[in-house]
Amino acid sequence: MPVLVALLALPGCTPGDSDARVDPPPTPPADVAGLCAALHKELPGTVAGLARTRTDPESDLTAAWGGSAIVLRCGIAKPPKMADPAQDGVEVNGVRWLLEKLDNGGFRFTTGARLAYTEVRVDKEHATDAGMLVGLSAVVAKTVPQGISSY
Repeated sequence: MPVLVALLALPGCTPGDSDARVDPPPTPPADVAGLCAALHKELPGTVAGLARTRTDPESDLTAAWGGSAIVLRCGIAKPPKMADPAQDGVEVNGVRWLLEKLDNGGFRFTTGARLAYTEVRVDKEHATDAGMLVGLSAVVAKTVPQGISSY
């Protein structure tokens, strides 16, 4: 949990204007795609003080804030690291997240115990604000039921 405490310590930065290139995951099964579409409709206009950015290509499976500072992809396949009990994780507002530090200094958070896996990548500059997981967790909890995805 020390990483989460450190992430909560600093505020977010100002919004970016550019489009974000976000490759959607391969087309998930219809039930997962439906959950992702419901999530997409509920996503906030700002996360950690960053404005929502148009993604290229546009997809119900992707979203971004502050250019590509925070990028969400829904409907990903189960990450192999989910099976490793030694992996770090956090729980925010009833949503479990696998926590991975990336080589570029950013983080990847992936939901667990939900019927659709969702990943959120945060760049190094914005990895200090875990407040973004609070809002995103609330939306995930509202739109993606608990369970174990078979995808």
